[in-house]
Amino acid sequence: QRPLVDSGGGSVQAGDSLRLSCTSSGYSSNSPCMGWFRQTPGKEREAVAMIWSSSGRTYYVDSVKGRFTISQDKAQNMLNLEMDSLTPEDTAMYYCAAGQLALNQCVGRPERYMYKYWGQGTQVTVSS
Repeated sequence: QRPLVDSGGGSVQAGDSLRLSCTSSGYSSNSPCMGWFRQTPGKEREAVAMIWSSSGRTYYVDSVKGRFTISQDKAQNMLNLEMDSLTPEDTAMYYCAAGQLALNQCVGRPERYMYKYWGQGTQVTVSS
């Protein structure tokens, strides 16, 4: 069983909303920092939104602030990303990630190499 399974992607129009979900299991469920990255062909994987599990503190990349909301349902081992007012620039493969980061890394400057667990990815395509 994969430690992280992400879902919820799809094809939408600009201005629409989507909700991504990630189910964690095993050791990944105990990770202090969980969140979402995204990647488009030829570009680096970019941290989009993170949450520090114990306190709920969050991180958002500037381009999604005010539009995306990350949340966690610990009872269900579920991580969600509510994405509103989507634009074509949000088109990417989105990956759920979890890791043993320090707080200042998780909500400060999360980097790909810091995360141990990854989902398989879910594609989000936004048309203009």
